[in-house]
Amino acid sequence: MPAPFARFLFLCLLSGFVRAEAVLPAPVQEALNRASIPRDAVAVWIQDLEAPRPIVTHRVDAAMNPASVMKLVTSQAALELLGPTYVWRTRITSTAPLRRGVLDGDLAITASGDPRLSRERLWLLLRDLRMAGVSRIAGDVITDRSVFSLPPYDPGAFDQRPLRPYNAPADALSVDYSALRLRISPTTDGAIVRSEPLPAGLSLVSRIRRNAGPCADPSAGLSAGVEIADAGTRLVLDGFVPQDCTAPFDWNVAPLTPARLFEGLFRSLWAEMGGTLDGRFRDGPTPDGGAVLAESVSPALPEVLRDMNKWSNNVIARQLFATLGAVTEPGADSLAAGARACRTALQAAGIDTRALVMENGSGLSRSERASAALLGQLLIRAWHSPTMPELIASLPIAGRDGTARRRLAGSTTAGFAHVKTGTLDDVRSLAGYVLARNGRRYGVVLLINHPNASAARGAQDALLEWVANL
Repeated sequence: MPAPFARFLFLCLLSGFVRAEAVLPAPVQEALNRASIPRDAVAVWIQDLEAPRPIVTHRVDAAMNPASVMKLVTSQAALELLGPTYVWRTRITSTAPLRRGVLDGDLAITASGDPRLSRERLWLLLRDLRMAGVSRIAGDVITDRSVFSLPPYDPGAFDQRPLRPYNAPADALSVDYSALRLRISPTTDGAIVRSEPLPAGLSLVSRIRRNAGPCADPSAGLSAGVEIADAGTRLVLDGFVPQDCTAPFDWNVAPLTPARLFEGLFRSLWAEMGGTLDGRFRDGPTPDGGAVLAESVSPALPEVLRDMNKWSNNVIARQLFATLGAVTEPGADSLAAGARACRTALQAAGIDTRALVMENGSGLSRSERASAALLGQLLIRAWHSPTMPELIASLPIAGRDGTARRRLAGSTTAGFAHVKTGTLDDVRSLAGYVLARNGRRYGVVLLINHPNASAARGAQDALLEWVANL
C-alpha cells in the first residue's frame, strides 16, 4: 500500500469514514507465510485508543485459546471489583490463656488466600508471635482455609508434570507459591542440594550426576520424584548437570501439597526461633472471640498484579481468580464464582463476553477461550479506567523486562510496548499497548491457534514494529 494512501486511510479511519482493513499488515502476513500459519488460524485487532473503531480487524469474533493473555481479564476484573488498595491478611489468634510464654490451648491461623505469602513473611509473622510472648503452643495449630471453596485438583492433569511449580493449585494458605526453592551446588561427580529452610518432615536425596556439555540451562537435565517413607517425604533429585556448569543455581519444584508445605515451614521456622508445639496441625474454623496475636498484610493488589503479569505467574493468577470468587460469592465454588465475577465485571463495562470461557483465570488451560474483540474492548476499557496506570505498570515492557525482555531487543521499538504474551502448545498470543512514532498509543491483540504456532514469534514482533512505526 503506497505511503500517502496509507496515511489517508489512517486519517479516514480516525474520522470514522471507512471500515477497518480486513487485510493484515504486510510484514505480519509475510511472517505468517514463513511460519506456514494460515490466516484462518489467526485473529488480529488494532485500534488507536482515542479513535472510535479499530484500524485492523481479522477474525476478531472467533473464540480462541488466549493462553496467558487471559491474565489480562483476571487483572482488569480484580481492579474493577477489588480495587487498587485491596490487600490479603493472614491472622493468628487464640482463645487460650497465655501464661509465662505458654499458650495453654490451640492457636488458629485464619487465611485469606494471600498470593504473596512468602517464607520471609511467614518468618516475620512468627517473630511477631514470639514478640507477643508465645514460646510454647500447648495445643494444636488450627488452619482455617474456609475463605476458599475449591474442587478437587490434580496437579498432573494439565501436562503430566505434577511437580512443576506452575501446576501448583490455589489454596487459601499457600506459601512461596506452594513451591520449594532448591539450591543446586555442582560438585566433581554430582551436586549438593539444599533448601533453606528445609520444611520439617521432608528430606532431600541427590542422585545428580555430571555429563559433558555446555552450560546453557543447568537445570534442563534434572528430574525430581517423591518417595513416601515412614519418617516422612523424600524428594529425590536425579539427572545430569553439564560439566561446564560450576556455579550454584536455583531450581523450583512443588513436591508437597500447599497444606503440607505450610506446616513444614511453620514447624521449621518456629523451632529455629526456639518455639515448641505440643499438638498437631488440623484444618478447622477459627474459634470466635480469640485475641489477635500476630498478623501479616500482603502488598496491595497492583504489586501483586505486577508479579503476576511481568513473569506470567500462574499460581498468583489462580489465587486471584479464587479470591474474586470468594469475595463476590462467599461459600460458593470459588473457581466457578471467579469466572462469573470476571464475566460480570466485563459485561458491566459494556464488553461482549459471548466468546469468554474461564477455567482458572491464568490461561494455563486447554479450555479457556476469548476473542480478539473481547480483549481489544478490555484494553480500551482499561485505558479509560481510573486504574489504567496500575494495569499498564503490571505488563512486561518489550525489550526491557519480564517475559518480554528479549522481545525486539536491539530494535528501536524496544521500550515502546507494554504487552502480555501467552504460550502453550499450538498457541501463541499477545495483547497490550504500543506507543507509535506518530505520538498516539494503540491497543493490539494477536491470537494464533495452530500446530505451527511455535514459529509465530516473527509475526508477533512484526506486528509490534508495524504499529510502532505508524
